Amino acid sequence: MNLIQLIYSSRSTGIGPEDVESILLGAREFNSRANVTGLLCFSAERFLQCLEGSRSAVNDIYRKILCDRRHEGAEILRYEEVQHRDFPGWSMAYVGDTAVNRVRLLRYSGHDEFRPEELAGNSARLLLLDLAGSLEERQGANGEADRRSLSIARTSESA
Repeated sequence: MNLIQLIYSSRSTGIGPEDVESILLGAREFNSRANVTGLLCFSAERFLQCLEGSRSAVNDIYRKILCDRRHEGAEILRYEEVQHRDFPGWSMAYVGDTAVNRVRLLRYSGHDEFRPEELAGNSARLLLLDLAGSLEERQGANGEADRRSLSIARTSESA
């Protein structure tokens, strides 16, 4: 099996927190069955998402995203065959506004606003890895994740 990593950005069409929760619930259910892992970041009306899995599963999910009316202006930032997953334990991790901060954004881009569509593919990947690291640290430090900024679903393998 070819393991693929796809990172894309898109703009929301004016969705709210309940819509993001709906996206996460659907993604986690489908991704668990399709052996797809990843991380979704939503901030400032923009999405940045990484999907990892078989070529056919990742392509199928991305096609659905392109048809989803909650997204517009989707743009692939990175599409690569990879040796291993960056987010192997998460059917879909979630990072919200509070984890995306000015210092972190400046580390990977030329400005302090969340504009994922302007990131180079590898910079987007590194930002997502950084955000995932902060999620794991927060979860470890707090014992239980802060649900306002973090929502993680472990795959059945990791649970």
